[in-house]
Amino acid sequence: MDILRPQLIRIDGRIYRKNPIQEQNYQHEEDDEDFFEGGAECPEEPCEAYVVVQTQQGFQCSIRAPSLLYKHIVGKRGDTKKKLETETKTTINIPRPGQEGDIVITGQHRSGVVSARTRIDVLLHTFRRKQPFTHFLAFYLNEADVQERFLKFQEEVLEKCSMDRGVNGTIFQKPKKLHLTIGVLVLLSEQEIQQTRELLQQCKQEFIDEISEGKPLEVEMVGIEYMNDDPAMVDVLYAKVHMKDGSNRLQELADRVLERFQSSGLIGKEGSHVKLHATVMNTLFRKDPNAEGRYNLYTPDGKYIFKERESFDGRNILKLFENFYFGALKLNSIHISQRFAVDNFGNYASCGQIDFS
Repeated sequence: MDILRPQLIRIDGRIYRKNPIQEQNYQHEEDDEDFFEGGAECPEEPCEAYVVVQTQQGFQCSIRAPSLLYKHIVGKRGDTKKKLETETKTTINIPRPGQEGDIVITGQHRSGVVSARTRIDVLLHTFRRKQPFTHFLAFYLNEADVQERFLKFQEEVLEKCSMDRGVNGTIFQKPKKLHLTIGVLVLLSEQEIQQTRELLQQCKQEFIDEISEGKPLEVEMVGIEYMNDDPAMVDVLYAKVHMKDGSNRLQELADRVLERFQSSGLIGKEGSHVKLHATVMNTLFRKDPNAEGRYNLYTPDGKYIFKERESFDGRNILKLFENFYFGALKLNSIHISQRFAVDNFGNYASCGQIDFS
């Protein structure tokens, strides 16, 4: 890391410098106990940045965090928590594993409480970013006619291109799971799911109703394209989605929803533009039918996952099916879809939605 250009992270509208995290490896311990060791050093925060309450014992500040992240504040054998308490001269009370509640910081000095709160926020932010995503905002593209046309596409591709390297039936999306993703989320508690529902409803009131004009968006799925640079080494092939009337309303709506969720911190700021596409072939499906591509990078304990994938030669598919017509749809809902979960009909399970009409 260039010490003159340190990594900056944004939490609740404030920007922090992130110093390198020091990790220790412990031998003779199980991998699932590999909790965080060390701390993230942060600049001193102005005391007014947080709600700090004065009590008879001194000062107190509370943090609401999902129980799944508690262990990263505790650390292996409690070392991280002890280090924070010692260096900030505070006491940090954390709910028991599996129990939801507030992390409560108490101390004799307001500045120490604020310092502990700042450092805990950085730890939570760091390890939240390493969680596999759990939900995603999406338009469902699985109307019956589109599913039928998709199966026709699959049948013709396998009939005409099955001799091409890497092309077989295992890499096709399931028809009932066809969708257009707006953004992915890490929701680790029911409270965070409810927060997402409320924010999506706010989007509806603030701009979705105006853009959609209170009616479903009429779109078409036409043509195919690939994600990477080499058509002979394709990992993801997708169908293109656009408005039937040629307008930019679908793109505008998706981009504004993404921007709103990024501003709230529920979606990371990796990009500001939604790529309107529906994945129809993905080489990760070859070994894992439920794979979700580039987002599945870390285990819950923050360990990086390398997924080896075998690409396919897409040149003939692109030539023969360049303008394949998958069908027309009326998009009337945005769903909060749950990863790795399906409903009774085989669609992605939805834990919340807003409708345009």
